[in-house]
This record gives sequence, C-alpha cells and structure tokens, in this order.
Amino acid sequence: MAKTRYAPDRGLIARMGLTMFLLGVVFVAFILALVLVLEASHRGSGAGIVILPVLLAIGLGFGSFYWSDKIALRTAGARLVTPQDGPQAAQLHGVVDRICALADMPKPRVAIAESRMPNAFATGRNSKMAVVCATTGLLDGRLNDQELEGVLAHELSHVAHKDVAVMTIASFIGIVAALLVRFAFYSELFGGGGGRGRGGNNNNNGGAIPVVLVVMVVGIVVYAISFLLIRLLSRYRELSADRSGALLTGQPSALASALQKVTGEMARIPTKDLRAAEPLNAFYFAPAFARGGAGASLSALFSTHPSLERRLKELAKISDQLSR
Repeated sequence: MAKTRYAPDRGLIARMGLTMFLLGVVFVAFILALVLVLEASHRGSGAGIVILPVLLAIGLGFGSFYWSDKIALRTAGARLVTPQDGPQAAQLHGVVDRICALADMPKPRVAIAESRMPNAFATGRNSKMAVVCATTGLLDGRLNDQELEGVLAHELSHVAHKDVAVMTIASFIGIVAALLVRFAFYSELFGGGGGRGRGGNNNNNGGAIPVVLVVMVVGIVVYAISFLLIRLLSRYRELSADRSGALLTGQPSALASALQKVTGEMARIPTKDLRAAEPLNAFYFAPAFARGGAGASLSALFSTHPSLERRLKELAKISDQLSR
C-alpha cells in the first residue's frame, strides 16, 4: 500500500486478502488440473491448446498492466489537460491539487473526457503513470465543490492503493481460463479433439473423453469462479475507496450526495450512450448502467460496484463516527 494519508480499512483489507488467497487457490487447482489432463492424454496437441492461451494471456496482461492509462484514455476519448486549457480544466486541476496536498501524494496527470455522462475514473499502474479523468458532464456545475472533491478523493484513493495493478494481477487467471475455453472450442470445432488415437481413429476403447472437452470444462469452471471472486474483490475496493476518500476530506455526506446525484443523472442518459461507456465500468466512480426489477440481486452479484444503497449505508456509518 502506498504511503499516503489515505486511511486504511483493516476489515476490508482482510476481506480483500482472503479473496486474493482464494484466487490463488483456484489458480493452483487450475494448473494441477491441466497438468493431470495433459499427462493422461499423452498428446502434444493437448499441450498446444494450453500453452498458446497462457502465452497470449501473459501478453494481454502485460499490456493491460503497463498501458492501462493509455488504453483507458483512448477508450473514454479523453485528453490530457493543463490548468490553462479552460475553466473546467482549471477547476479540475485545483481540486486534484487540494486532494494531493491533503493525502501527501504525487499529483497524477489530469484528463477530461467529452461526455454528457457525469463520471470520473483513475488508472495507471503506479503514481508516476497515474491519470485521473473527469467527464465534462461531471464538471458542468451539477456538483458543488465539496461533492466534486469527494468524487475525486475516491478516485485518487484507487491510485494511492495501486488498485489497477492489483485488479490486473487478480484478473490474470480469468483471462487464461477464458482464452483456454475459446481455444479448446475452436480446436474441437475444426477437428482437433483429443479423443482420437495415435493413428487418427476414434478411440472407443473405454469410451475415453476427448481431452479438448475436458480442458474446456475445466476452463469454464475456473473462469466462472475467478469471475465471481474478481467482482467481489472489485466491490470491496470500491467500498474501501469510498471510505478512504470520505475520511481524507472529512465530508462523507458530500460524497454520499455526489453518489446520489451522479446515479440519478445516469438514469437519464440514453441507453446507447451507457452501453458505449460500459467497457470502463470497472474504472468509473459509478457504473454506466442501472438495472432493477427481478434480476437486481443477480446483477449485484456480477457488478463491479456495490449497490448505491450499500455505499450510502457505509458512508452514513462513517458520518456517524466522525460526528461523535
């Protein structure tokens, strides 16, 4: 964890540590299962189905880790700005300066994305490569200074705690599993199944299960488990950023008010605009979608963010603690 004045939450840190431990257990079990499958198959083609996805996942993970800032800015259509680039840029720089002074942390680069959707995100593998970005919709006067400060303090907490690096590393096993399933599927689709003998004839002796099918099933199970654990970890980190940002500014009520305003405004954004913004949901202050109805509980399980009600409840607890 970075040495800043952002207050740690030991309870959330313990839960995040447990989630990372479970991801490690899943990863070890995943590797052991693949080794056993390949040893049972006695086929070089089976090894290729595993090795290629792993190498590709390493490449994708490396790119996400080292160029997360460039990828996120390009996806959001954002541009880096200086205080001289207009009133909104000057306002944004001023708020970031105050928060960095409060937190005793290096100032990240500052960017603005042209979007009517009120939102913000921070990314970058470390403080030197970090960038904090706000949309024009967030800077158009909908939030007062205290609310805007609360939103940006939340985002800079992600920078201070190296959340992008943590989530990139945690996501590696899910990337491997997803690629493994895809490679195995296409291998089977184009005749690469491992249930055939050395001479090319079907191996009906004992009804052997094709290696590719086994690899596919293992990949699906591992992906499903890792996906749920990563989403759980993401929700913990959002709660941690809420808490750290609220304690740093000393105004949890302002952050709660900003959350309500941003979420309310998001509900008025056209669905097509929200879908276009969904690739950055894991980064955003508030996710670019709003779901309700019968599937709300299932949606919460898959969400990168806690529900608005949960976040407001936790902020109310902090407000009560500070008032004592």
